Amino acid sequence: MTWIPDEFEPPSRVDLPTGHHLRPIRESDVDIDYPAVMGSQGRLWAKYGEAWGWPPASMTREEDREDLARHEAEIAAKETFNYAVFPEGEGRLLGCVYLDPPDDDCPPGTDVLTSWWVVDAEAGGELQQALEEFLPRWLRDEWGFRQPHVDP
Repeated sequence: MTWIPDEFEPPSRVDLPTGHHLRPIRESDVDIDYPAVMGSQGRLWAKYGEAWGWPPASMTREEDREDLARHEAEIAAKETFNYAVFPEGEGRLLGCVYLDPPDDDCPPGTDVLTSWWVVDAEAGGELQQALEEFLPRWLRDEWGFRQPHVDP
């Protein structure tokens, strides 16, 4: 399959079995995204720092807002997708799920590169386990991807 067919409408909300949900991240989420990211900065840098240079320890709220605006524009253009993980009420952001076109480092036949994280307080817990179990099915059943590559 090509990256994303023009007629495909990405889900606007995805309920998880834990009572949490995913929805596309928005620039207006900065006030809950920034504390989530910076509260888990060390672990996120260990995971994404080398490849993405993110999130730097010196990242400001404004830099985060700009990053979220870029994500929101990429989602609208169907270039890449960033789904934030929320509890009911969306008073906190608990993580993110990224869906990107495969790159040269992916195994042959890969149709989506996915990566995700949860805040430090959720690492190793029920939410992390639920995402590990849910995401492969969601990518297959909702998006039609057959060979996702999960970037650890």
